[in-house]
Amino acid sequence: MTVFTSITSFWRKWRDALRTGRQIDALLAHADPRAELAARNEWLVEVSHWLHREGPLAREAQQPDQAPKYPPHVRLRYLLQLLDRNPEWKARVALTLQSIVREMDAMALLCDSGMPAHSGFTGALIERLQDSLIPIAPNSRDLSNLFRLMFPSADDAQWVAALPRELLEKLSELFAYRTATPDEPAPAESSEDQHAPRSYSRLSIELLAAMHNLIGQVGSTGLSKAIRTRLSEKRLEALPFYQLPRAMLAIETAADGDVADKTESHARISTTLLQEVNYLRALLDECQRALRDVHAHLNENGVNVDIVFQLERMRTRIVRTERLLEAWLAIRQHGESAQPIASLFADLIAANHASHSVTGLMRSNFSLLARKVVDRSAEDGEHYVAYDRKNYLHMLWAAFGGGLVMVAAVYIKFFIFSLHMHPMVEGFFAGVNYASAFLLMHFLHFTLATKQPAMTAPMLAQKLDGIGTPQGMHDFVQAVVALIRTQAAAIFGNLVAVLPVCLLVQLLAHALFGANLLNPEKARATIHSFSLLGATPLWAAMTGVLLWVSSLLSGWADNWFVLHRLRDVLSYNRRLRFVLGERGAARFANFSRRNVAGVVGNFTLGMMLGLMPAILTAFALPYEVRHVTVAAGSIGTSIGVLGSAAFATHDIWWSLTGTAVMAMLNVAVSFALAFQMALRARPMQRRARREINRALWRYILTNPLQLVFPGRTKVAADTA
Repeated sequence: MTVFTSITSFWRKWRDALRTGRQIDALLAHADPRAELAARNEWLVEVSHWLHREGPLAREAQQPDQAPKYPPHVRLRYLLQLLDRNPEWKARVALTLQSIVREMDAMALLCDSGMPAHSGFTGALIERLQDSLIPIAPNSRDLSNLFRLMFPSADDAQWVAALPRELLEKLSELFAYRTATPDEPAPAESSEDQHAPRSYSRLSIELLAAMHNLIGQVGSTGLSKAIRTRLSEKRLEALPFYQLPRAMLAIETAADGDVADKTESHARISTTLLQEVNYLRALLDECQRALRDVHAHLNENGVNVDIVFQLERMRTRIVRTERLLEAWLAIRQHGESAQPIASLFADLIAANHASHSVTGLMRSNFSLLARKVVDRSAEDGEHYVAYDRKNYLHMLWAAFGGGLVMVAAVYIKFFIFSLHMHPMVEGFFAGVNYASAFLLMHFLHFTLATKQPAMTAPMLAQKLDGIGTPQGMHDFVQAVVALIRTQAAAIFGNLVAVLPVCLLVQLLAHALFGANLLNPEKARATIHSFSLLGATPLWAAMTGVLLWVSSLLSGWADNWFVLHRLRDVLSYNRRLRFVLGERGAARFANFSRRNVAGVVGNFTLGMMLGLMPAILTAFALPYEVRHVTVAAGSIGTSIGVLGSAAFATHDIWWSLTGTAVMAMLNVAVSFALAFQMALRARPMQRRARREINRALWRYILTNPLQLVFPGRTKVAADTA
């Protein structure tokens, strides 16, 4: 049975290999240099797909002593051997390849692959979305489109970059293959063709033109107002972007002198050319440093996505220019090393795929904006963490004050819903009610427990940068313990104020006026709606998402205010100075700068809590706000209406359990989303989680009371 299985396996492999060999034989025999461009491109695409397709030919041809790393290398070697054994096929294939290269636009591949055509982020996003939906026509003269058809996967760049030297030499010979027939006469040789293969001479010209193109675009973008005004160097003639075009012209002049000098027939790179090349490389390094200065300016003074997009495109063009320069120098040395050329084309394949990735564009351009938003949240998060006893007691008082404000918001919400208005109108007024309560807390320096996690998570992620040192690890553990302790205190302060005070207000209203703020049916329905057995956990998690979104909008507003320099605009506004005076206008500008993030975050959170249920319900997606302070106030009022009858059923206990779960989900979801965004916004290496967990548990087991109550001062807590 084993012998029969081996014979069957061998027969199948031999049959598949024979079929694969017949496929490439048919492809090579049908090469036609006189066919239309679309037909020749389709033929080349089929040959390319045959090369990087897994199959039995690749497995059978590998030898133990010289096994290639990639199967396409085996197939390419087999293809070149077939051409060597069939001179007629080789001539037709060579002429077909040369005709394709001659008629295609190589500038698009060398300069534009990986570079969006639009100068702004929005235009590039639309361009990539269109490319992902519209397939490529094979009759396009854009060589980058042909590369996308030939190499459909970004992994193809790996085996192209790893091509062995002998395969690269055979490929260059194929592209430089010369034949003279009545239909295809041999082209006349130029002065440079006498010293280099024809394919290399043509590629050298294309590379030089591409470098001219890239240098011009880098220089013009670097001298634009958006970039120039953010550079530390203000003199125009001292900017590297201003000197780039002349350096490129000097290289071309020196290269022409080398070609004209017959004494340089062996090594066609003179000392003058090397000096000019090194000068250009130094200028490109200066351009990179200038881009880093602009990034630092944006990080300090506000981020603009379009400017970040232009910086990233400039950086990519500078790197592309350096790679083109390496390949051009390799060609100037008679192609003695073809590896830079193979590496260049591998980079072009990878860049071609990356230039059509929507997620890559979003990630690369929003990373700095996310970093700015996260850093702003981290600065605010420091105010929500109490390291010593004084700040801890202050947090308890601020949370109690926030709970008192929420008492008024709960009763106003009951009044709004008792009017039975249109759901959208009802949601609008509910949003105004919540927003007014949150803004009142902000200006009275009160706190809402569920808002803290979205602010404190970025602060915690920021401290992860220093855990590589003992002091950094100690600070991180201190921050985690203080964060847990402060969050618990804030929730306790809010609930101690909301539930008892709402209950007390209802009891006083009934005792003094004989009236209930809710009818008994509504009170029972309210208690039942917060039960853990219903949709409360899901809606509480969705409310946590809204809490996180409000923190993002808060950071974006702060970045927008700084980016457009609105503090200076308000300080020097003539009308404000006329009304408030010079010092009054400056105080108003500083007040706006300090509170713009808080106002936007609190206002948007309130409006989302009010309007999102009405908006989602209009689209047949039922949703209700499940915020722990609102739920606690509603339960307290309902207990005051029902009295001891509220405890006669199990609904009240399920409702209280649901409220506890609601508090955890509000906090956990918003914290998790903010923490993950903070980690993604800052580049950092993977940390040893075991060391963090070990240090955290060691501290908690040594100082368990620190989770409940801090020391008198931060120094005392550190000592403990």
